Amino acid sequence: MPCATEAAADRRSDARTNRAVLGGGRGTRADAPPAARTLGLEFLDADPEQGTIELAFTATEDFTNPMGNVLGAFLSAMLYDTVGPALLATLGPGEFQSTLELKVTFLRPARPGRLVGKGRVVRREGDLAFLEAHLLDDGDLTVATASATARVIDLADGPGAV
Repeated sequence: MPCATEAAADRRSDARTNRAVLGGGRGTRADAPPAARTLGLEFLDADPEQGTIELAFTATEDFTNPMGNVLGAFLSAMLYDTVGPALLATLGPGEFQSTLELKVTFLRPARPGRLVGKGRVVRREGDLAFLEAHLLDDGDLTVATASATARVIDLADGPGAV
């Protein structure tokens, strides 16, 4: 049976593997999924033991409405790409996550530019996880928040998951 230190080292190693899925493994976005690349996802930090993650996104002019604000759908996608990876960073090899529901609250308009997503695993009970995230603008003001429920699944089941 591994000691606590070995288990923590294993989780850090697994997080590095999962970080590569996010495109943070080599400091580039080349490995990130296409949707994450569209959002300009950049890996900043993760703490698998605490179940937290920090990511940055680049909202372009292409994401705006006629008023010049970033559309809520893009903010939602950024939050979606924050809550899922918060859980993903805690998972082992061969595991993935499937988001079952996402609730987003918009607090203030967001302008094009860099937005930082901070997510965390609030609670994990078996294969269910409760997640939350918030999105900050360049003035460190929260523009939107999200809560989500996800299910931990086998990686091989990913293509058929919800």
